[in-house]
Amino acid sequence: MSARARTALMVCLVAGATGLAACGQRGALYLPTDPAAAQRATLPQLLTPGGSKASDEAAAPKPAAASSAPSSPQK
Repeated sequence: MSARARTALMVCLVAGATGLAACGQRGALYLPTDPAAAQRATLPQLLTPGGSKASDEAAAPKPAAASSAPSSPQK
C-alpha cells in the first residue's frame, strides 16, 4: 500500500468517526409525542413517497378532531 493510499484511508476513517461521533443528539433517544410531531412523515412514508394509500393510512394515525367549535367574538 502506497503512502498516498494510506493517507487517504486514514483521512476517510477519521472523517467517518467524526461524523458518527458528532450526530448532535445528546442523551437518550426518544419518540416525540407533541402535536407537531404527529404531522411529520414516518420513515416508511419518506422511503416510499408514492406508496399505496392503504399502507399510509394504517401506519399513520388520523389527526384528532377539534374538541370544540370556534366561539363567536363577544361585544
